[in-house]
Amino acid sequence: QVQLVESGGGLVQAGGSLRLSCAASGSIFSINVMGWYRQAPGEQRELVASIRGSGRTNYADSVKGRFAISRDNAKNTVYLQMTSLKPEDTAVYYCNAEVRTYQVMIGRDYWGEGTLVTVSS
Repeated sequence: QVQLVESGGGLVQAGGSLRLSCAASGSIFSINVMGWYRQAPGEQRELVASIRGSGRTNYADSVKGRFAISRDNAKNTVYLQMTSLKPEDTAVYYCNAEVRTYQVMIGRDYWGEGTLVTVSS
């Protein structure tokens, strides 16, 4: 079993910064892609940013130049540095990881429970 635990959400004023962290634990053999998604009230969940084990990154157009994703493979942890935050960034942010476990050597998606980010205007 794999657990993803997020931290770092909170309330921030527009223009401010926050850093989200997500640590994966459990019977992990390897992690391919790690990423962050978000879901605003009444909206569908959307990809914010992702990063492969190679370090290759992908960003939603709405956050390019403002957010930066990184990972520490030794710690099975992914980070999302958010700067120049806008009220429209307000959402629950979910961590996602494609994990191969020692029991199931096929990549499966795992999700964290989410952390709320609120940006006030």
